[in-house]
Amino acid sequence: MAWHTSRSFLTIVDPSNSWWTTLYDPGDTVPVSGIYSCQGCRSEISCTQGQAFPPRTHHPHLPDEGTMRWRLNVRTNAQVI
Repeated sequence: MAWHTSRSFLTIVDPSNSWWTTLYDPGDTVPVSGIYSCQGCRSEISCTQGQAFPPRTHHPHLPDEGTMRWRLNVRTNAQVI
């Protein structure tokens, strides 16, 4: 879970863009920069638009955690250089 303080600059948005609901597999291209959560174990990673999501070997999963799938948790305004 991403943490923030009352001093954080956060904006609530309408989640109508598909990147909020789509699940991404390891190796897929990151659609927008942000913090993504693994839907199996809830680990979080920071990803930059245009890069690939980490491989399945990124972190271990217990059998009951299922496959590694990523969902956007917090979109960031990182500049792609």
